[in-house]
Amino acid sequence: MIESVRTAFSLPDLRKRILFTIGMLIVYRLVANIPVPGVDLQAWLAFTSQQSGNQVIDFLDLLSGGAVRNFSVMAMGVYPYITASIIIQLLTPIIPYLEEMQSEGESGRNKINRITYYITVPLAFLNAIGQIRIVGFSLGSTGGLEQIMPNFGFASASQVLPTLTTLLAMVGGTMFAIWLGELITEDGIGQGLSLIIFGGIITRILPNMARIWTLDDITARIFTITAFIVLTALTVLVIVIIQEGQRRIPVQYGRRVRGRKVYQGQSSFVPLKVNTAGMIPIIFAQSIMTFPPLIANFFVTGSGSFIDNLALSISTFSAQLDPRTSPGGFAFYWIVYFIIVAGFTFFYTDVMVQQQNLPQTLQRQGGFIPGIRPGKRTADYITSVVRRITFVGATFLGIIAIMPGIMQLAGVILRIDGIEQSVLVVSGSGLIIVVGVVIDTMRQLESQLLMRHYEGFVK
Repeated sequence: MIESVRTAFSLPDLRKRILFTIGMLIVYRLVANIPVPGVDLQAWLAFTSQQSGNQVIDFLDLLSGGAVRNFSVMAMGVYPYITASIIIQLLTPIIPYLEEMQSEGESGRNKINRITYYITVPLAFLNAIGQIRIVGFSLGSTGGLEQIMPNFGFASASQVLPTLTTLLAMVGGTMFAIWLGELITEDGIGQGLSLIIFGGIITRILPNMARIWTLDDITARIFTITAFIVLTALTVLVIVIIQEGQRRIPVQYGRRVRGRKVYQGQSSFVPLKVNTAGMIPIIFAQSIMTFPPLIANFFVTGSGSFIDNLALSISTFSAQLDPRTSPGGFAFYWIVYFIIVAGFTFFYTDVMVQQQNLPQTLQRQGGFIPGIRPGKRTADYITSVVRRITFVGATFLGIIAIMPGIMQLAGVILRIDGIEQSVLVVSGSGLIIVVGVVIDTMRQLESQLLMRHYEGFVK
């Protein structure tokens, strides 16, 4: 591999692409340290230092590439664009206009991308408002938002201009991040948006490792570091097996006549991935689990009424989960989390397979699955196979999602405080991104080298 890296840097055009990618990631990391106008940075840093392991902030920090911890103009990262892309993918089979554009080839995909950008802008404004509100109330205090952003809101005329400035800066940062990702995709190596998130995850490893060293108990520190090494190695191994695993359905093509030439039938296969949905179900489930606290924050007034107490309990529910003091709530939260991840995995996979329209494609190309009639029988067979293998992928994603809860419960049983931090250094969803981006980038480098008759990375 070292020889292949040296060969890659010896090629001028490939070296230019690699250096361009690194340069764009450096630009992103530099901009990610520019704070949002109107934020009290000292109060925010003091707030986040007390919120180590906060699920809401950690989730937002993952999607922003580590920018939430600095409350920078990149605090939303590329999350609004990801949300818009998911919305378009789910609406394509429902809306005939989008389905028609998707079948138009490259021009249709460009139109869909343009619509995705149009949807991203209003989503970014809404996401900026919601993100500021939810991080302001994460401590369960009604004064949290006023301490972090004292001039945010539309209650008085003096707050309108600072609020609009803050929102425009955050939306502009999101669009700038998307633009950098597109530049990396076109002129660099790898998928740009994934590499931006990848870079943010990598930069958080050392600060998160430092938290383990702050544990007072030496025994807990040793067990936590050991658990981190073992769990990370096993998780990466399972991720590679699941992500690369596929079920190959055999396909037979009949004899075809093209002009005066007769082409004999050929055998091929249709690869169906075990985890077609990637980490999107985890993102969706985390969004769903953070949505009720976000809505409840708007009803926290500090009046002490029944509605105020209920809203305060919902907004701080996930932050106060402890198997020792609230075993019922702890079990309920993680079981619901697992069910949402697994359920959306099945749903999203069905949508993606239906969009591919494999039975019609095979029939149009003169192919068929041996022993299965073309048409509806083929569609039913493919659907049944996809759902069987998706069960493995859904179970895998569900376990990855609830791993912090499992380790927290293990810490209580083994009486080792802080052992749950072993899975918070790099979350399971973060590892899925890291492994996927590394494999995809190495394959692109391999294809570039193979075009020039050099030995590739992947054997």
